[in-house]
Amino acid sequence: MQYDVKASHLSGTGLMVSGRVRLKNLIYLGTGTAGGIDLFDTTTAPVTDTYARSGYTVTVTSTAHGLSTGQYVGISFSAASSVSATAGNYIVTKLTADTFTITDLNTGTIAGGTACIFSTGKWLGGYNTSTGVQPFQVIVPGEGVLAQSGVYVVVTNIVFQTITYG
Repeated sequence: MQYDVKASHLSGTGLMVSGRVRLKNLIYLGTGTAGGIDLFDTTTAPVTDTYARSGYTVTVTSTAHGLSTGQYVGISFSAASSVSATAGNYIVTKLTADTFTITDLNTGTIAGGTACIFSTGKWLGGYNTSTGVQPFQVIVPGEGVLAQSGVYVVVTNIVFQTITYG
């Protein structure tokens, strides 16, 4: 199946396809401003909040996040000064009702207040656009990427996207 969507058809910041599907192809067009697409295995809109990194420790600040130590999150990070934490699937350590940490694969310092997006579903992948507005295509080899619950696509500065799944 193929799902075509223009920015005017998006609900909030993304779109969702429910059920067990395989993501096979993405075509998207940027707005002329850097942006991107993040894909999560979930039917619930991912949460957008902020983070900071010190060494390997990433601290996420999210009011009443509801997560527990040992729980997994899929997470993607915006860059600060051209550096970001490493997107992926991580085990959470709950610090407070409003903060949790993960251990990044890489090390460095990133100032607090930098945007991130996370879900209790798996992070399946992400693709960034530059300031160019040319369409870009991502073909997933083989049978595609399997999403058990569905695919929630979060977009930033994307004018048009086509998602092929089956």
